[in-house]
Amino acid sequence: MKILHTADLHLGRHLYGRRRHHEFAAFLDWFAATLEAEQVDALIIAGDVFDTATPSPRSQAQYYQFLCRIAVGCCRHVIITAGNHDSPAFLDAPRDLLRALNVHVIGAAREPADEVLLLRDYNGAPEAIVCAVPYLRERDLRSADAGESPAEKAAKLLDGIRTHYAAAVAHAETLRSAHGADLPPIATGHLYTAGGQTSEAHDHEIGTLAHVPASAFPAAIDYLALGHIHLAQRLDGNDTRRYSGSPLPHTFAEAAQQKTVCLVEFQGRNAAVRPLAVPVFQKRERIRGDLPAIEARLAELAATGDPIWLEIHYEGEAVEGGLRDRLHALTAHTALEILRLKNARIRERVLAQSTDSETLDDLNPLDVFERCLAAHDVPPEQRDALRQGYREILAGLDDGL
Repeated sequence: MKILHTADLHLGRHLYGRRRHHEFAAFLDWFAATLEAEQVDALIIAGDVFDTATPSPRSQAQYYQFLCRIAVGCCRHVIITAGNHDSPAFLDAPRDLLRALNVHVIGAAREPADEVLLLRDYNGAPEAIVCAVPYLRERDLRSADAGESPAEKAAKLLDGIRTHYAAAVAHAETLRSAHGADLPPIATGHLYTAGGQTSEAHDHEIGTLAHVPASAFPAAIDYLALGHIHLAQRLDGNDTRRYSGSPLPHTFAEAAQQKTVCLVEFQGRNAAVRPLAVPVFQKRERIRGDLPAIEARLAELAATGDPIWLEIHYEGEAVEGGLRDRLHALTAHTALEILRLKNARIRERVLAQSTDSETLDDLNPLDVFERCLAAHDVPPEQRDALRQGYREILAGLDDGL
């Protein structure tokens, strides 16, 4: 039996305001073709199908068209669990209809036994058992008690996760005993495990279920399909307990990673895992350096003729005036597009960070103006008039003037 494991599709996700429907469409075309080429029997998507709880009609159309396309192919089963970005109710709404296509959806957490699926082959014979555990929210696991310390709260949360998985796997073991000892128990999860490596842009998105140790998952699981961390990796070095990683880069920080999906082939209960490289459907690059280095790299990229999205970090010593206009002029007649420009010198020399992690995005326009007044030693007696003029300019912008 062959299983393909992925997670964190984040259909509908934007990148600095830029829509990515073409990138998702190209990926789903490749994905459907890969399922056929590899003759995959079951597909597991371990959470974060969509990027928001209210996906756009176009993202929904891509999702349902993909499911209908693969339903007529070799893939006998699709198992989809909700992630922290998904709406459990939204995913569950068409559950009964999708079951007719052998698409099994677990949006909201249920009683552990109700999350266990017995998969059958074309002849009706059992071939695998899946503990389809979705993203577990605190309310799914425990009730809050007054006066709890953070440590007590975390301990009870972890205990709830352990108990949930133990109950699901115990039910799977009962099914395995009833239907055949060689049926592989498979489990899913959408959470952050202790020691898991994250990319810089994903650190703030880990969620509340952090630092779940590998020991929380019962040893009887033959393959553990994890989602939530976008960087593909093994859990504690175990080849059959894995994060597939996101199949597409959702930030510039992820652009340098080789994205993969996991092809898992079972011989009885023995699983062999082969990562499959996902092609790049939209080139993107992060450029760092002073102005000459940035200009040189832009010239190299423009010469390729490829459409490339760019995030530029200016790190030169000089405070360059008109930097944005200059760089946009360099890319105006090319296939390059600057999605974001970060000027470290404005932040460090003019705005004076109050903390190491503060960025320009953390400040409102009045904060920026106040720091500029201070940075340029504007006399106190002139500041009130300048503030008033600046507020009038902001008001005019808000009115669309």
